[in-house]
Amino acid sequence: MSLQNLEPIAFYMAFAGYFLAMIFYVLLLPLKNNRLGQLARYTAILGLVGNTIAILLRMGIAGRPPLANGYEFVLVFAWGIIAVYLWVESRYKAPVIGAFILPLAFFLLAFVVLFMSNNERVLTNIQPALRSNWLTFHVLTAMIGYGALAISFGVGVLYLIKQRWLDKGTHTNLSTRTPDLGRLDLIGYKMIMLGFPMLTLCIITGAIWANIAWGSYWSWDPKETWSLITWMIYAVYLHVRLMHGWKGKRTAWVAVIGFLAVLFTFFGVNYFVISLHSYA
Repeated sequence: MSLQNLEPIAFYMAFAGYFLAMIFYVLLLPLKNNRLGQLARYTAILGLVGNTIAILLRMGIAGRPPLANGYEFVLVFAWGIIAVYLWVESRYKAPVIGAFILPLAFFLLAFVVLFMSNNERVLTNIQPALRSNWLTFHVLTAMIGYGALAISFGVGVLYLIKQRWLDKGTHTNLSTRTPDLGRLDLIGYKMIMLGFPMLTLCIITGAIWANIAWGSYWSWDPKETWSLITWMIYAVYLHVRLMHGWKGKRTAWVAVIGFLAVLFTFFGVNYFVISLHSYA
């Protein structure tokens, strides 16, 4: 069997693994079951293995990092989300957070299945302007950063939901099984402390690469502009938290808004705006 035939198998292995893990993590919200938690983690790892194999096969077939089109970008984006999440789960021992993270990776791959044509997934020769090691550094830093920022989004959503429960005096198994607000706030903050420097490096390496490719560090291309807007949102998060003591609900909202900007930077610019970056 050729590598070209193996790649779709690996992709659907990741797709199935993330789907099952998403279901198991969601079931952890109302159910306290250690075996279910282990099953959720193992299926997430299975999905990550499939995702990794798909990326490696793509690299083997193309002879380059898989970063040349939207499909390849989704593969690495989903990988970053799950890889960072599994580290967070191991460190903080709060698997219920997975119910708010796994859907992100699953729906990224579901987007490929439902909305990307075969032409968008086909292996393409990389454009001459993109043949630079700076592109590799640029997109890899984006993926690591986006993975961490995705965790901050999921934690932020959970924080806002739990805060609403507490404000209404609602006490259920779901509200008691989730981490306390202070812990959620800390996890979200640490994820942004990881994601923000990586996003900064993404923009810097992108500017260097753009200068090599097109003779200009910055051209106000739509994706450049939205990357800067996203960077500014997270810069505001860190500023108001570190300089003005903001925590809790207000910073959770900033984290949520920041990741929505991340999603628009990828999906909005790629599919609704003409951009030099529309390939990924």
